Amino acid sequence: MSTTENTSDGTTPAGAAPDWVEVQSRPEFVELRRRLRGFVFPMAGLFLAWYLAYVLLADYAHDFMSTKVFGNVNVGLIFGLLQFVSTFAITTLYVRHATKNLDPRAEALRDELEGGRA
Repeated sequence: MSTTENTSDGTTPAGAAPDWVEVQSRPEFVELRRRLRGFVFPMAGLFLAWYLAYVLLADYAHDFMSTKVFGNVNVGLIFGLLQFVSTFAITTLYVRHATKNLDPRAEALRDELEGGRA
């Protein structure tokens, strides 16, 4: 049996390297990748749209962005600080998503591939 062959139950023999092309086509891996992309792509798109809106407003809506909210704090400063807040919010949401939806599946797949050696 070569190092890329699986046993009759579909697992890789102890000490053998898994066939990564076969692993990537497995339903468990496809589902894991789908769940990751289902979060990352929409969230990245939303963040980039939010950032682009901020940049465009800063460049073309000077009067709006320079509107004083209180003291020397204006709308532009608040929007700029909200960029940081949104980054931390996205990070928090991703950690929750990964903990609930990605990590358990990845751990199960890894355990199966490593034959319970993890």
